Amino acid sequence: MNGTRRIGTGRALAALAGMGAALGGRPLARRHRVVSDVVAPDLRSPLLYVTLPTTSLRGVRALRRVDLARLFPLPAGVSRTVERAVVEGREPVELQIYEPQWRARPSGVLYWIHGGGFVIGAADMGQPFGGRVADELGVLVVSVEYRLAPDHPFPAPLEDCYTGLAWVHAHAEDLGIDPAKIAVGGDSAGGGLAATLVQLAHDRGEVPVCFQLLVYPMADDRTTLRADHGRTGRVGWDPRSNLFGWTSYLGRPPVADTAPPYAVTSRREDLTGLPPAWIGVGDIDLFHDEDVAYAQRLRAAGVPVELVVVPGMPHGADTFSADAPAMVAFNDSKIAALRRALAG
Repeated sequence: MNGTRRIGTGRALAALAGMGAALGGRPLARRHRVVSDVVAPDLRSPLLYVTLPTTSLRGVRALRRVDLARLFPLPAGVSRTVERAVVEGREPVELQIYEPQWRARPSGVLYWIHGGGFVIGAADMGQPFGGRVADELGVLVVSVEYRLAPDHPFPAPLEDCYTGLAWVHAHAEDLGIDPAKIAVGGDSAGGGLAATLVQLAHDRGEVPVCFQLLVYPMADDRTTLRADHGRTGRVGWDPRSNLFGWTSYLGRPPVADTAPPYAVTSRREDLTGLPPAWIGVGDIDLFHDEDVAYAQRLRAAGVPVELVVVPGMPHGADTFSADAPAMVAFNDSKIAALRRALAG
């Protein structure tokens, strides 16, 4: 095993702050005061002092041109292959598959969905965390390349995720995985997609999912309707970006009364029978309230949930401040949860 603890690429991601300014983001003097007020001292990354252009189609298309493979490298000792997942009657999707040199077959598998507010990001973003999971647990990790909104609104991204998951299950023998040990996970928008994918898989009854790892999931479009967010969302992913992301994904602005089935994690009423979950979020993250509420509802429905809330943690800090002690513990908690679910 490589045994590498580091998940994020802090210095490379710090450089993204400069890229953000070049792509249309603006450094805000008042943000220095806000960061000092709410963010834990060891999590005050340079990335927090620039607002990235995630509130317009022009801005997100510029961000999509960033070389994410360079910013999110795969750890040594883990190989990467690319597969084209083809399922009859469905759009093909690309999958990145990470495998450690020492994997014993059959193993468990983590099916990973990247974040990006539904509008940016790529499977390459899963390389650092997916590589660590593969290396430390001896499992396969599959990262899906789903279509992005607003070019491809709901249900296209979710259906892409389901196509990849169905392909993994159908090819379990070829991949050397145990079909009873399939975990689904993701971060941010990917966490929201992971949670709704688990709901969809549960209802369709075609792919058994044993565990869900939801990292600050983007779980409730109704957060965009709140006027007062308190201490949350003041740095990192903010209410304006959140509104653009949800509007792009839904194909219309969020409304209080309704959303299409499976479009929004927290809109589902019956949560009984879903697999155990790990949910992690910072207490200043815009998604804090919706994530804690979803964890509580899962527990009330009889679903085992481990909820991890980190004081002073902004959205994405586990990636850009991965060496900070609080984030080492946060990332270790994810690994421990997956170890229990997959490695036995």
